[in-house]
Amino acid sequence: MTFTASYRVQLREGMDFAALRDRLPQIAALGVSHLYLPPILAAQPGSTHGYDVTDPTRIDPALGGRDGFEALSRAARDAGLEIILDIVPNHMAFGLDTPWLVDVLRHGQQSEHAPVFDIDWAAGPLVLPWAIEPLAETAEAGGVAIEGDSMRVGALSLPLAPGTADDATGPLSPEQAETVMGRQAWRLLPWQLERDSITHRRFFSVTGLIGVRVEDAAVFERTHAEVLDLARQGLIHGLRVDHVDGLVDPGGYLERLAASLPDLPIWVEKILVTGETLRDWPVAGTTGYEAAAVIAQSLTDPDGLKVIDALWREATGIEGDFHAQVETAKREMLTDELAAELRQLRGLAEAVAEDEGRPTGPEILREALSELLTAFPRYRSYIGAGADADDRAIWTDSADHAAQNVRLRDEIDWVVARILEGETAPARRLAVRMEQVSGALLAKAHEDTAGFRFNRLLSANEVGADPDRPTARTAEIAAFWSDRQAQWPHALTLGSSHDTKRSEDARARIAAITHAPDAFAALWREAEGLPGAGTLEANRRFYAMQAALALWGAPEAAERVAAHMVKALREGKEVSYWIAPDEALEARMQDWVRALMARWDDTRPPDLLRLVEIGESLSLAELALRCIAPGMPDIYQGGEGAILHLTDPDNRRPPDWAALARLPADDRLADRKARLVRHALALRADAPALFAEGAVEWTARDGSRAMTRRHEGARVAVEIGTGAAPAGMREIWADPGSGAGFPVRLLSEKT
Repeated sequence: MTFTASYRVQLREGMDFAALRDRLPQIAALGVSHLYLPPILAAQPGSTHGYDVTDPTRIDPALGGRDGFEALSRAARDAGLEIILDIVPNHMAFGLDTPWLVDVLRHGQQSEHAPVFDIDWAAGPLVLPWAIEPLAETAEAGGVAIEGDSMRVGALSLPLAPGTADDATGPLSPEQAETVMGRQAWRLLPWQLERDSITHRRFFSVTGLIGVRVEDAAVFERTHAEVLDLARQGLIHGLRVDHVDGLVDPGGYLERLAASLPDLPIWVEKILVTGETLRDWPVAGTTGYEAAAVIAQSLTDPDGLKVIDALWREATGIEGDFHAQVETAKREMLTDELAAELRQLRGLAEAVAEDEGRPTGPEILREALSELLTAFPRYRSYIGAGADADDRAIWTDSADHAAQNVRLRDEIDWVVARILEGETAPARRLAVRMEQVSGALLAKAHEDTAGFRFNRLLSANEVGADPDRPTARTAEIAAFWSDRQAQWPHALTLGSSHDTKRSEDARARIAAITHAPDAFAALWREAEGLPGAGTLEANRRFYAMQAALALWGAPEAAERVAAHMVKALREGKEVSYWIAPDEALEARMQDWVRALMARWDDTRPPDLLRLVEIGESLSLAELALRCIAPGMPDIYQGGEGAILHLTDPDNRRPPDWAALARLPADDRLADRKARLVRHALALRADAPALFAEGAVEWTARDGSRAMTRRHEGARVAVEIGTGAAPAGMREIWADPGSGAGFPVRLLSEKT
């Protein structure tokens, strides 16, 4: 298989299999080898992404069904493209559009589908936190009735177990409604009670997604049958596994998947923290967040960062580092959005203690579990069949850190011992659940909370990045790429995705402020004079200014940034919240950012244009590095041109395919990127051994940086901010970096 590059296309919202088939010649013309698709199995009606799977046994009819996909696969093959498919083994939609779940609601544990879902039946009926108000109140208002084999509660139609309605028809009194519900395998509760009541494993804090027990061989076969058939029929040629850390045993799952499809490459969505390496799994590598983070570090100026840091701290009064903010956010998450998970963990720990005859108490267990999870620095450990040295070290270190915040550490050490050594069934259940919750907690605290509070440099507030380390030493960067080439030469290297907080070109503009901090400081001081600035905290305006810079000049930029600021405020969870928004504050923030961008539109400040120009040079450098670095470059839809996006839903906007088809036609950033993509991918196709096996070097000196690949006398290099080309190398593509920017060049030498 040739690994030249992948091209990610988002399906749905106007893009189905037939529409994508029409775009294949345009995509193939870029020189990519793989078409990379999101989940295609049947999803909730109106789904915009496909991760809310309702039926894993069939391809979504809304996309064109099996016939439509087969036609797409044949057309892709004819265009020289192989297909990578994103799959979602961890969860399915928790709702009445999921047929298997409906059968479980009707028949409970006797349903043939009950083993599929991760439900705690020992806790009682399956809790459905879907009601607007208590059942009795709805019944009192005449909103509950028996209709055939279902019970209507407001807009809900809930399946009834056979013979449990006593032949009742029509509206039910509150007493009748409660009696009927008491005979069911489910219990309907108001949505506000979800954190106190849920009995299923959910995805992060998303109650509408229910965990799937793919660790069970029979469940694996049932939920993967359609995908396995697609692969065995030669209709797909690679898999991307979504959220691998949510599984009971990621390594065991991947071994089973690889054994089922021994010749198919598999990539995993795995977020690695600083110092963490990917486990020795049977995969081609990760989807590339860690590589994107290292490229960003390479293109961020450390001296300029110090100036920005001083400006931010002086304006906001914020002290401390990002990880202190993460720790604070973790504690908040455990008492709020993940309170249900903490409650479940406490119950599991109590069961272990009872099994051992060990006296304990709910509060001391809650404290021990909370402190351990807060201290745990990674997404999870991987104990599986037994803890290895790395698992032991990370849990022991976490216990030491957690013990600093309690008076007695005995309970902490007992929990860790059960995680690492526990051999009983209750102990294993506790260990597995701790591993699953640790990932959800870090994701919610890091990406979705602290990442919207620590607003120093938003280009570093990215999935898989560390905002405390926006830069790295030359030796660290060189070591990363050498290790990647040695260990994971076919891992993906992304620039943007449907999950990145900002697209590659938006991040480049923000990173530009470290190259011209004086320009950003001047814009900041001018913006302080805008009406309404005094009613908004400086830290939030610092965020808004960077978001405005990231999108300025893009279509509908002001309205998109204004909409994004609502999400940013609510994700930060300090002054506004999804379930309790401060709409007046949000409106003031939106007015301010609209006024800022209107002023920029009217006056086009030289400092703004300087940052944009530097950002364009950084965009080209990022793309060039991505294309020659170890691994397979991944291009997100529209990324062959300029791609200015904020976090979802903004990053899922459909690209202007017609405009992309005309590239390159001018000398804008989009045209320059399009030329670079074609040149770089042509080099990869022409010299596959160089990119698959070639050694990699990273150098930085005298203000210039370079990445060079070498193999059997052939060389390719990206040089940033340099003068004459090295002897023997010819210039394949160059951007002069006129004005405030700096030159970026792609060089090659062949034997």
